Amino acid sequence: QVQLVESGGGLVQAGGSLRLSCAASGTIYRINAIGWYRQAPGKQRELVAVITSGGSTNYIDSVKGRFTISRDNAKNTVYLQMISLKPEDTAVYYCNAAVVTTTALREYHYWGQGTQVTVSS
Repeated sequence: QVQLVESGGGLVQAGGSLRLSCAASGTIYRINAIGWYRQAPGKQRELVAVITSGGSTNYIDSVKGRFTISRDNAKNTVYLQMISLKPEDTAVYYCNAAVVTTTALREYHYWGQGTQVTVSS
């Protein structure tokens, strides 16, 4: 089994910064793409940023220039550095990893439990 644990959320004023972490553990053979999603109250979950195993990244337009996704393959950890935060960034942030497990040698997607980010105006 694979577990994803997010951390780093909290309450911050508009214009502030936070760094989210998502650590993967378990029967991991390889982690392919990892994405950060967010879900605000009453809204659908949306993909915010994604990073491939090769390090290529992609972002939704609303966070370009403010959010940076990165990964440490040795630690099986992905980060989301967020600066210039806005009240509309308020949401629960989830990571999702495409993992090839040692037991099945095929890719499965796993979700973390989420971490709350609240940006006050």
